[in-house]
Amino acid sequence: MKTKMNVSKKTQYRWFVLALIFCVYMVAGADRSNIGMVVPFIKKSFELTNTDIGAMASFFYLTYAVIQIPAGHLYSKKGVRGFYSISILFTSIATFIMGIADSGLHLKWARALLGLAEGPINIGSIATINKWFPTQEKSMATGIYLSSIKFAPAFVPPLCAWIILEFGWRTVFYVFAIPGIFLAVLWWLFVRDNPRDSKHVNEAEVYYIEHPTVTLEDTKKDASSNVKHPEGVIDKIIRTKLVAPLKSNKEILKSWNVWADAAGYFCLVAITYTIMTWIPTYLVQVKQFAIMKVGLVASAPWIGAVLGNVIGGTLSDKVFHSRRKPVMLITAISTVFLMYSLKYAPNDMTILGLLLLLAGTFLNLGYSMFLAYPMGIATKDKVPFAAAIVNTAGSLGGAFGPFAVGLILDMFGWDHVFTFLAGISLLVVFLLISMIEPIQKTDSVPNNN
Repeated sequence: MKTKMNVSKKTQYRWFVLALIFCVYMVAGADRSNIGMVVPFIKKSFELTNTDIGAMASFFYLTYAVIQIPAGHLYSKKGVRGFYSISILFTSIATFIMGIADSGLHLKWARALLGLAEGPINIGSIATINKWFPTQEKSMATGIYLSSIKFAPAFVPPLCAWIILEFGWRTVFYVFAIPGIFLAVLWWLFVRDNPRDSKHVNEAEVYYIEHPTVTLEDTKKDASSNVKHPEGVIDKIIRTKLVAPLKSNKEILKSWNVWADAAGYFCLVAITYTIMTWIPTYLVQVKQFAIMKVGLVASAPWIGAVLGNVIGGTLSDKVFHSRRKPVMLITAISTVFLMYSLKYAPNDMTILGLLLLLAGTFLNLGYSMFLAYPMGIATKDKVPFAAAIVNTAGSLGGAFGPFAVGLILDMFGWDHVFTFLAGISLLVVFLLISMIEPIQKTDSVPNNN
């Protein structure tokens, strides 16, 4: 029988891999969020309507959604390393093309190319985390990874504002095209699909990743507290149930819980990317802020988003004992009120900034839980398929939100935008009520033989 190794001597290379994933997804977030600051200028340069701007933003998310499942299939057949590196490189190429675009149509096609390039990055990152981290660290690793996409818009608006003032709007895309080139090379050189194949990982770390249960006593304790007795006031409210994990694609496709989760994620991503795309324009057109003020205030929801991801993960793991629905419900209910409150926000930079900070924080408390939800309802080998459904729905939400808001603006105005965002958040509340909080029967104490 193989003797358990001393985990204290293991290398920690998995954290370098996670740091690289964080940087890659942060750059991807920067590439998709910089458009918000540039919108007022390209709108003027090419004489575009709000609907045109909404369509341009939606082109990205449509192609992003289309590539999700094919990318997942390709990763499963060919591995992550090569295709992932190519995807990172193509994000830089697509971003550069946006800088040289000479019409609104060319900008739309460049955004569509960016969506195709970025789409595989999300699936590849999740697949890499699944391979490189033990069970007890996957939620934390996923939370850190997903926070990167929110970290980018926290610094992108002020940086874009400075670049625009000094060099013009096209330079924004030239500058943002550079980091992806270096990251593509770094990924190819330093990351392998499996920890066992990396020369930077010793046997102790491999053992730790592949055998996450340190002691049977720890497993029994966890099972007793989190699995064997799913009861109590909170569990009754969120409808916690001990369930058999979904073992086939057919079972996943027939699961209301998966589709409700996907629909909820659709709505939240629609809200998120509406804020990313349209808030800078709102601050310029409605609040009449100067460009530097716009940059500072527009970063507020994304500072809140980073805080929300961290706080939400802590609440889920520590307070609610790995339950996901409580934090998801907090996000949905609070977002209803915060979106509606923006309708009556004053012209004060400080108050508006704080309101957007709160909106970003509460919106993101449970945001990542929607993508993590399939991990609790499907077997490990079927999680990618279930997650692909949820993430595809989210991508379609990202396409729907900015375009719908463009139409609403051309037909009605900003007051109706915030009412619309509050309404779809309320829909998320009802979807969450219809879902269960799953506890897998297979999570019980394993056989030690």
